[in-house]
Amino acid sequence: MVTLRDPEHLDCHLIEHHDALMRTTVTLDRDVERMLQEAMHRSRNGFKETLNAAIRAGLSQKPAAAMSRPFVIQARPLGLRAGLDPAGFNQLADDLELEAVLAKARNKKTR
Repeated sequence: MVTLRDPEHLDCHLIEHHDALMRTTVTLDRDVERMLQEAMHRSRNGFKETLNAAIRAGLSQKPAAAMSRPFVIQARPLGLRAGLDPAGFNQLADDLELEAVLAKARNKKTR
């Protein structure tokens, strides 16, 4: 901080101040305040140093989703339910195909 006095007026002060640091008022939750106090006690640092270190540590971490393992499904063969015949599925597919061909042929005759 630089204070310049006007030589003609001894009671007048021109104060020039450039503060590169930012001051911010923050309201901390009680649990966060307790954790910050404990961290201050452990590190034997002041409030400002401890808060800055905690913010740096928190902001430099990767998001939780990026750190977790990817979701993997463990597939297992289920087979068919009891009473279902795999040959019956082939018969059903054949019947549906035949029905589609006949419907197509009927549409051509009616035109």
